[in-house]
Amino acid sequence: MKHAIMRPGYTQALPYSHAVMTSGRLLFISGQGPVSLDGTVLDGDLEAQCRLTLDNLAAVAAAAGTDLSRAVKVQVYLKHMARDFPTFNAIYREIFTGDRPARTTIGCDLPNMLIEIDAVLALDDD
Repeated sequence: MKHAIMRPGYTQALPYSHAVMTSGRLLFISGQGPVSLDGTVLDGDLEAQCRLTLDNLAAVAAAAGTDLSRAVKVQVYLKHMARDFPTFNAIYREIFTGDRPARTTIGCDLPNMLIEIDAVLALDDD
């Protein structure tokens, strides 16, 4: 069984869900980027784009009634891996503290943005 989650206030019609919650109490959050609620991509440096991307990831988690402290797996996609990895890593350390989730970071050719992040969160049993 699964339940789709969409971030409140997002105005773009998308061919996917922002997240899907399973009956196994896992939340799979689709890749989030530096995109505002109206669908506009932030035209900024990696730090600005990274912070907005993480804010968007957190907003989707909040829409599902949880937060990023429940993350068990994070996948990060960087347009300029060699150049941007240290900056990204410093910001990531601010957000994910304590027992950090497993993580994969991949360099790839992202359209119109420098970063995208998806995540899997383990939810409490209700």
